[in-house]
Amino acid sequence: MKNYFDLKGQVAIVTGCSTGLGVQMAKALANQGANIVVVARRQNLIEQVADEISKEFGVETLPVRCDITDTDGVNAMVDAVMAKFGRIDVLINNAGTGAVAPAEDITDDQFSHEMEIDLFGSFKVARAVAKKAMIPAKYGRIINIASMYGLVGNKIAGSAPYHAAKGGVVNLTRALAAEWGKYGITVNSICPGYFYTPLTVDTLNSDFFQQNAKTMIPEERYGNEGELDSAAIFLASPASSYVTGVQLPVDGGYTCM
Repeated sequence: MKNYFDLKGQVAIVTGCSTGLGVQMAKALANQGANIVVVARRQNLIEQVADEISKEFGVETLPVRCDITDTDGVNAMVDAVMAKFGRIDVLINNAGTGAVAPAEDITDDQFSHEMEIDLFGSFKVARAVAKKAMIPAKYGRIINIASMYGLVGNKIAGSAPYHAAKGGVVNLTRALAAEWGKYGITVNSICPGYFYTPLTVDTLNSDFFQQNAKTMIPEERYGNEGELDSAAIFLASPASSYVTGVQLPVDGGYTCM
């Protein structure tokens, strides 16, 4: 019997892997046998996550503290991964932030900070991983975590810099897919809707957000833990070899209306 989604022996970097969706996706890939590089800014949290994953799934892990806006730090992180494993098969560009305020009140700093992390940071990590590992290996799977808000606007929480940055991630995905396809590298993006995480649970369970789900989402609910996993596994696996440059919304149908 063929396991289409076997990642045994592969090495996957997951950025923004200290909490929430990053940890969920890292565990999903570890469940398929991938060794996991846990990347985020908080050393104590990445060590904890790395330890948890290796104990639960029996794979090798490597926690690397990295600020994805720091080019030298990104290059050093990729060098550390190559020194330990000698390969990088999968990159999930998940690190991000989100400024919420009416567009007319957004400051220059808020806008540039958002671009620096969500868009430029994602590019810096992809550039380093492709150049140092994937292009020489003629193989790679890059998954950029954009957002349904990279595809549409919204009326409930003003966040113009986030929309702009994630929209940039969507088209950066297409650009990199077009350039790197000849190297056997696929570049795709996942556009999640609202998901329950420890940070969002109270907000999403509020009366306002529950009513919003019934109005705006065909499935009339928000995403639960694990519902992003299969999308990440598919795009990370060899089975998705002829899928590149796509945006996969995982949003309960929000963007179909």
